[in-house]
Amino acid sequence: MRIVGVGALSPVVSKHRYLFRLALSTVVVLLTITVVARSQNPSLQALMREGQAALDAGDFARAATDFEQAHQLAPDNLAVNRGVVLSDLQLGRLGKAEQEGQAAVARWPKDAELQHWLGLVYFKQGRNPMALGSLKCAEKLAPTRSEIHFDVALVMLSDSNYSEAANELEKAIEIDPKKALTHVLLGRAYQNTNRSIQAVEQFKTALHLDANVPLGHYHLGLAYGSLGRNGDAITEYKKELQRSEENPAVLYQLGHAQVEAGDWKPAIEHLKKVTEIDPGNSDASYDLGKAILLQGDAEASIPALRRAIELKPSNPAAHYLVARALEMAGRKEEAKRELESFSKLKNAQPVTGGMAAGPVP
Repeated sequence: MRIVGVGALSPVVSKHRYLFRLALSTVVVLLTITVVARSQNPSLQALMREGQAALDAGDFARAATDFEQAHQLAPDNLAVNRGVVLSDLQLGRLGKAEQEGQAAVARWPKDAELQHWLGLVYFKQGRNPMALGSLKCAEKLAPTRSEIHFDVALVMLSDSNYSEAANELEKAIEIDPKKALTHVLLGRAYQNTNRSIQAVEQFKTALHLDANVPLGHYHLGLAYGSLGRNGDAITEYKKELQRSEENPAVLYQLGHAQVEAGDWKPAIEHLKKVTEIDPGNSDASYDLGKAILLQGDAEASIPALRRAIELKPSNPAAHYLVARALEMAGRKEEAKRELESFSKLKNAQPVTGGMAAGPVP
């Protein structure tokens, strides 16, 4: 006896099943076409291309406009959200960038770019603990990205955490040794952890990679100065001045090194310029008075030393030098009063402080 299948017994059921399958296939195809069409929306793709091009060109306002429009079309697109956050970060719209970044990170917590940029938003707001939290998360997600290690180091440097900053910069250089600015920052970290010889090597490497790296010669000069190599320091400061003639920091360090080298005349010239550009610089007034005094003109040194005291009354060294100048000028009583002020300030300093509150007379 032949066994009859269900299809043979129920041709109507079989037909309905066929129609259902056909309808289901049609729905799937239509849904696929819709998804593909959305993902390849010409307007969306054009906005994303234009936004990226604007970012690359530094036109952050245009980039922000393009990505905001793209966001309206595709709010759940990761690339679009990245563009929105980065554009507002670059524009300095930190409150908006923070809000966007937090929402995007909540949606894509394992995206290193979003964590990185949110960390930079916090850093620019001065919220270093939160910045480190986001940047460290980005670092774990993308341990081979040198720029993330670099930005972690920036936060640590701003907190004067030089040792850990050096560790991060060493990692960044191991990944990408060709970035001059990374070597400059590592040199600064070394310099601030009493590794001046290593700092010199980093600054030299930076200048070899890019002869115009910002303040490269300046920092090399500081490192040489800390090693007592004033002649080399002076050479580097002069090179830096060729790029920034009116930079008061460079002018001051050049004048200071010239005082230390006993080259009074150019020191006085440079330090006078500093006091004109930056009249609130107490160290410049102190060194100017010191140079004039050591050149042999006690009376002429007194106004600059008095100005140094006015700007920084707690500096015992300035009271000591003005006392010497007053005594040499024959103003004994005034000199006595300044020596008393010097003694009080010096004795009030911690035992290990010495003359650390001011320059050495």
